[in-house]
Parts: sequence; C-alpha cells; structure tokens
Amino acid sequence: MEYIQQHWAILVIMVIYTVFCLGIGQWFKKRAARSVDDFYVAKRTIPGWAIALAFFSTFISTNTYIGQAGYSFRAGLSWVWVGVFWTFFCMISWLVMGPRMRSQTAKLKSLTIPDYFDFRYKSSYSRAIRIFSAVIILFATVWYMVAIAKGCAHLLQSTLQIPYAWGAFLIVFITTLYSVMGGMYSVLWTDAVQGAIMFVVALIMIAIPFAFVGGWEPVMQSITYTTHVSARGAPIGDGLVIFCALVSFLYITSIGLSVGMKQISEPRCLIRFYSVDNAKSMKFAMIATPILLGVSLICVFSVGALVHGMATPQEAAYLVKNTDEVIGFMLAKMNNPWITGVCMAGLFAAGMSSLASVILIVGTAFIGDIWNLVRPLSQQQMVSYTKWLMWLYSAIVVAITIYPPAGIVELTAFSGAVFAAGFFPAVYGGLYWRWGTGTGAFWSMVIGIVATVGWRLFVRFSVPGMRDYHEIFAGFIVSIVAYVVISLLSQGDRPSEEHLDHVFHTNQAK
Repeated sequence: MEYIQQHWAILVIMVIYTVFCLGIGQWFKKRAARSVDDFYVAKRTIPGWAIALAFFSTFISTNTYIGQAGYSFRAGLSWVWVGVFWTFFCMISWLVMGPRMRSQTAKLKSLTIPDYFDFRYKSSYSRAIRIFSAVIILFATVWYMVAIAKGCAHLLQSTLQIPYAWGAFLIVFITTLYSVMGGMYSVLWTDAVQGAIMFVVALIMIAIPFAFVGGWEPVMQSITYTTHVSARGAPIGDGLVIFCALVSFLYITSIGLSVGMKQISEPRCLIRFYSVDNAKSMKFAMIATPILLGVSLICVFSVGALVHGMATPQEAAYLVKNTDEVIGFMLAKMNNPWITGVCMAGLFAAGMSSLASVILIVGTAFIGDIWNLVRPLSQQQMVSYTKWLMWLYSAIVVAITIYPPAGIVELTAFSGAVFAAGFFPAVYGGLYWRWGTGTGAFWSMVIGIVATVGWRLFVRFSVPGMRDYHEIFAGFIVSIVAYVVISLLSQGDRPSEEHLDHVFHTNQAK
C-alpha cells in the first residue's frame, strides 16, 4: 500500500499509456490480418504528418533518451555534436533516400528491405542477397533491442524500484503484444503518438536541471566549477564547457557516424518510406522530421552534462561509471511524481516505438525472406508465422538483456556499424547507380560485415591507441569500395535495360 501511495501518479500515467498502445493494436487487429501487404507495410496508406512523427520516434529511441543523454554526463556538453551528426543524417535520409525508396519499392511491390534487393538487382545472386541481408537483420537487430530493453529496465528500476529483469520483460512483452496484434498499422500509429510525446518530453527533460538548481546561471556555474572527477579519475574542472575536454572529437565523430549511418541504412527507418501514401506527404515529412529531430537532440544530448549540477561528488563518482542510470537519477532527484510520470511515458514511448519497428522487421525478414523462399507459404501462413517468430525473438532479447555484453551506447553503435557496412552501399547503389550489380551488392555485404566484426574483435580493443577508431570506419569504407569495384567488374550481372528503365523512372512517383 505504501508503494502505491508513493508512486501512484507515475503508475496511473504509465497504465493509461500502456492501455492506449494496446488499444491501438486491438483497433487495427482485423485490418492487419487481411493480407501480407496490410501487416507488413500498412497498405502504403499512412499520411505524411504521421510518417514524420513515426520516423522521428523511430530514428531516436530509449538508447538516445537514456543511453546517449546519460553518456553526456561523462562526455560533457561537447556530446551535442553527436546530435548534430544525427540531424545531418536524418536530412540526408529524407532528401536523398526517401523519395526514391518510396517510388522504387512501390513499383517493385517490395514489402521488405531484403526483397527490395532481390527485385531491384535481378541477379544470379538475388536469392543469396535476400537471405544474407535477412541474416544481417537478425544478427544486428538483437544488440539494438538489448540496448533498448536495458535502458527501459534501468529506468523502471530507478524510478519504480521494479527489478531489472522484470523491467526488461515488461517493456518487451507489451511492445511485442501490440505489434503482433496490429502489424505495421499499430506500429506506425502508435509511433506517431509516441513521437509527439517524445518531443514534449525532450523539452521537459532539458528544463529539469535548471528548475532543480534555480536557473541558467546557477547551472552553468555548477557545471563549470565542479569538483567531480571524470571517468579517468581526474578532476573535471571546466571540462563540461570546454570543447572535447573529456572525450576526443575522434570518438564523438565515430559514434556520430556509426549511429547516423545506421539510421539511413537500417530497415526500421527505411521501411517507413514504404508506407507513405503519396508524394505530397513525402515532401511534408522531408521538412518536418529534421526539425523535430534537431530540436529534440539538442535538448537530449546536453541534459546529462547539466545533471552534474544536481549531483553531489559522491553521486557523480558513481554516475560517471554508470551513465545508463543518469536519467533515472535525475527524475528520482527531482522527486515530482507528475513530471516523472510524463517523462517516463515519453522515455518508454522512445523505447517502444523503436522496439515495435525492429520486432516487426525481424519477423518479416525471417518469415518473408528466408522461410518463404525455402518453403513457400500462403499469405495467412506468412502473417501467422511472422507473429510467432516475433514472440520467439523477443524472448531471446529478454534473456540476453539480463546479462548484457556492453553499455547502451556501444551496443547501439555496433549495431549501427553492422547495418552501415552491410546495407548502405547496396541501398544507395540500388537507388542511384544503374551500373550497380547484385554481385557487387552481395560481396559488399559480406566484406563489410567481416571488416566490421574483425575490427572490433582484433583491432579496436586489442591494439594500443585504436579504441577511439570505431569499427564504422573500417566496415563502411571497405564495403563501399567493394561495391563499386565488384559492380564495375561484373557488368554482365546487370538486369535488363527494360527493368532498369522501370526502376529508375522516378518521375512516375505517386
């Protein structure tokens, strides 16, 4: 009873939010079950304003609001530069990738990223590309989902004293439930609402340290002249406001590129372009999404540094080594149940929006792009099997989350490096380069993944002085070079000119 009295406001807000998400899933349950086209891409009928909010909420996640925000406690205000990188890549994604992705996938009747590779390249490697790209999705996504579940579990533990393992289970279970019920319809419409909540919460979060300390000047003074120690054990001094005093700009660039490239290469973001209803909606979303993202990221990527003003030296000494707990600490320190409840809803919105997308992507990749190729299924079987696979994969994620192999930032960045190296050359080449071939696409994936994993295992943490050289550098550079060289050497593997004319006649975009 005492627990309920202490946390009732937070619990009420969270229950309302959870019921709302499940209600949307139930609302679209029948519609999503009509066909694979309905369940996978929402029949390509979602308006631009909803896509803008959904893309924004998917582009960033709990990894951003908890992991990246918390990491700025260690890195200082210079961590905002990571947010600048992200905003830049968001603009690139919408301006460069979005219109052509929507146009080509509609013409090819593509439902997933792997089948886009298959239909676009029409190569002797088409089957291999489709299956291998689905395997990449299954491999890279698990680390991203673990990062999200880890962040949400820490948040529940810090604010509601829910055990870490149970917190991970709850966030994954609830998200999987409404995703399974409504497919892409429920994913996109919940994402749209969650995006609006997340934008408001970003503004609230940046205001909390100022409200707690007493305004702009006290906060700036407290983070400038602090006695706290950095992660290396040295006094911070004025490091929070001096550019890159606490972490190198190389590391900031590495993380920014890794996660930014991930956003324009990852299926959970690319699939958003599939569902836009028309070109007018696409133009609206191209403007709205970067604005939403830029404002939010400036707030989120600076808030952790500002939390220094709320922490005692003893608290700071703990948080600098446990940055995933910074935001939970901030909310607990503020001790306002309504503010905490609203922020909790926003933070869970960030996590659930991204989890829902990747859970669906994983299901469609395994069933639609692996199982259905080996053993063809009916449309109803594909939808049913996809749902079961989503549940199985989610259970695996929860199990790994209990004993996570790394922190939120590193898990997210590694996942990003895998997607950037594996998918970006094949996606960009497919959209813009008529001379790109299936042979080049397949081997760029293989070589890029080998370079990414190899660099992380045998170079980055094993060779002195290489820690700040993230695997994104090796993986992406090697992958793009492999795509260009091998495509030029395998022009005999190009599809027919008639097919290429059909794919690249972008003026016919709806």
